[in-house]
Parts: sequence; structure tokens; C-alpha cells
Amino acid sequence: MNVLLLGSGGREHALAWALSASPLLTKLFCAPGNAGIAEVAQCIAIDPADQARVIEFCRDERIDLVMIGPEAPLVAGLGDALGEAGIRYFGPTKAAAQLEGSKGFTKDLCRVAGIPTAAYGRFSDAQAARAYLADKSFPIVVKADGLAAGKGVIIAGSREEAEAAVEACFSGTFGAAGAEVVIEEFLHGEEASFFALCDGTTALPLAAAQDHKRVGDGDTGPNTGGMGAYSPAPIVTPEMGERVMREIIEPTVKEMAARGTPFKGVLFAGLMITETGPKLIEYNVRFGDPETQVLMMRLKSDLLAALLATADGVLSNFDLRWSDDAALTVVMAANGYPGTPQKGTEIKGLDLARAVPNVEIFHAGTRREENRLIADGGRVLNVTGRGRTIAEARDAAYAAIAKIDWPGGFYRKDIGWRALQRDETQAR
Repeated sequence: MNVLLLGSGGREHALAWALSASPLLTKLFCAPGNAGIAEVAQCIAIDPADQARVIEFCRDERIDLVMIGPEAPLVAGLGDALGEAGIRYFGPTKAAAQLEGSKGFTKDLCRVAGIPTAAYGRFSDAQAARAYLADKSFPIVVKADGLAAGKGVIIAGSREEAEAAVEACFSGTFGAAGAEVVIEEFLHGEEASFFALCDGTTALPLAAAQDHKRVGDGDTGPNTGGMGAYSPAPIVTPEMGERVMREIIEPTVKEMAARGTPFKGVLFAGLMITETGPKLIEYNVRFGDPETQVLMMRLKSDLLAALLATADGVLSNFDLRWSDDAALTVVMAANGYPGTPQKGTEIKGLDLARAVPNVEIFHAGTRREENRLIADGGRVLNVTGRGRTIAEARDAAYAAIAKIDWPGGFYRKDIGWRALQRDETQAR
């Protein structure tokens, strides 16, 4: 089979790495890709947002499946365009992608379907939003309704901060994403990432993971796209996973089908595990980053076969096998991230790092300049280790990082701390 993977980040490199191992694969293309992806796929200079060009390429190269990595093309309706052109694809339609494209849409669906989530209000003007805040307790969460590249969520510790966040949304700070605002109660608990493949009627759970959003050690500093992740997530026990499926994922799939907009693709549920059980924070309609990197390290089944079963609506006859090993990834980011990253610095030592046993290095923002590897983004490398325990996986990842020569980058030294702390507590 000829497969086209769309995207250019660490998530896409991990997906390309897993797809390249499939016995079903004839040729793998990636658009636009990066320097790491180029080692396992043929990279094509096509913008995933250019629907006409994507379709033209698929016809020219007789593509059998398109795997859409990022959320923006899905929310813009690339899946619909591919479907109308008769091209098989993995991902939701534009209508189903509203689960990520509009936070208000998802909150309303949760209310209708009885899915546990934070209490909320939804607003299209600042005055109504400010009035809603009048009798609320703090902290409280203010969210731009649409896609804001992970930057449209503000945890406000006071009414003044909340009103400033509302003003930022409606004044255009987050562009069109802030045309509507969702205000939610602040949930207490431990966050986790839960993934499930969905074919419109059947949902098949994947492994759970936990990531680290804050830029600094000890979960300090501003939020980022993710500075590291690990899987499995100890907080998501088998019993908790069953509750997530029963109380959150399956009601979502059922409600979307009942509306005539069945969800097909991967549902990524951002969860808060509270004292009373799991609550949905938000949905994403694509694989997470950097969670995908650790999931692909643990997946024993053929990824391409799983994507095909999802696209063809036959998940009820499919299952997945996972390694009992743990995996942990550490993001190496360019100095200045998550603000303005310093691009153009050279990275050395990757061959030495790759030689560390049980390690894979996924590229997130790199390019080749002759025979030099150059940083070309904010999050640049995902150094991923595997081991019998999270501690072993962590040790492998950091042993590889120690061999990378890149003064222009930085990384957190404490990825996995929550899981390791839990292990130490249980050992006492």
C-alpha cells in the first residue's frame, strides 16, 4: 500500500517510524516532513492545508490511505475533501472534528450525553462573560473556543485575572479562536491522556499516557505543547480505563453517531482524574504530541492495519497488542521556547545518542543543511527510552541526551517525576 502521512512534527515522526515497519506498506510519503522523517519516508514539499494539491498528489501516486496528523487540516475539512475525491483517509470529517475545533461544542455535547466534565458557561460577548464571573469561586478556567495552537487556555486565580483573560479573547489576542469563550470551573486531581480508535460505532481503547506541559522542572513556568511524556499512566488503572470508556468515550461515539456526524479516527481525551472519577477536560481529534512518541514505542500491533480497520469501519473485529514495557520521552527544545525559539543552531552527537540501547530519537523541528542537522522549531527532538519500568525508560532517555551536543537547546530534568514518586510511595 502507498501511504501519505501529513505533518512535520515529533508526532508524525513517531507515526512514520511505526508505519514504516508494517508488512502492508509499499511506500510511505510524508508532507512536508522533517529531517528525521526523511530517514523512513519520502518527504514531499506540500502544505497539508492545500487540499487541492494533496488530492492531486494522492491521485498521481495512487495513495491508498492518507493519515492526517495535525488538527488544523481536519477542522478545515480535509477529510471531507478526500472522501469526496474517493480517497481513503484516517481522521474525522469537518463536522466531527468540532470536538476539537470548538470547546463549546464539546461542552454542550457533554451536557446532552451526560458525560462528566467541569461546570461551564459559553459566551459570545464580553459583558455576559463578566456577569457570569460575578458569583464564581476562583481559580477558574477561561478558554478561547476555537483552535489557538495550545495557547487559548488561561487559569485565572482571581476575578481580575479572569476578566483580563475574557478581554484578551474578545480583543483578538487569539484571533478567530477567541470569537467565543468558554468559562469552566477549575478541576482538582491528576491529569492524564487517554486515546481510543473510533470507526463511527465502535471504540477501541489505546494505552494511556501522562505529559508535562510546564516548561520548567517541578512543573514551573509557562505552558508549552509538552516537554515530555510517559506511558503507561499509573493513575489510569484498568478499572479507571473501563470507566473512561463507559462514561466518556462510548457516550461520545454514540451521541456523534445519533447526530448523523459519526466520529472516525482517534479520540484523544484530556482527563482530570478526580476523587469522584474521571472528568473530561477537552477532546483532541488526532494523536497527541509528545504522547504519540511513547505510545508507538509500546505498540506491538501493526499500526497501518489498525488505521485501515478504523477507516473501513471494522474495529469490532480488531484488537491491539501492547508491550508491558514502559516508555518515556524527553523533549529537547530550542532556547527561547515557548516564546521565540532560537532557530538555526547545529545539533551534534545524534549517532552516539542513538547507540544507547532501547532508545529512539524522533525529530520534531529539524532540517538538513548539507550534512549538518539544524534546529528549525521550538520543540526540536524527542529522545525516547523504553524499559521494564518508567525509571528504566527514563534512565535510557537521559543517557542518550547526555551524548547530544546542542548548546542551543534545553530540556527538563524531571520527566516522569509523578509516576516515580508514586512508585516510591508504594514501595515504602
